[in-house]
Amino acid sequence: MPGSLPAAERGVVVDGMRIVVDRDLCQGHGVCESEAPELFSVSKDGVLSVLNERPGQDLRSRLELAVKYCPTHALSVVEEEE
Repeated sequence: MPGSLPAAERGVVVDGMRIVVDRDLCQGHGVCESEAPELFSVSKDGVLSVLNERPGQDLRSRLELAVKYCPTHALSVVEEEE
């Protein structure tokens, strides 16, 4: 089956993205969680957990809002090729 091999082995380049958190800047405000609860969770102690470090393109717009509105600019997106 053509779809059974990983994309790299089929010679297909798939664009992806990875969420990066600067833990020195993050203060646990939770804005990211309110913008993209599928991707972020902030504990009662203010500790950020990234629920999906490599989200699909369907979550890009929500991720971009989380990055944009982070009050400490602790979030970024790294574009990658898989």
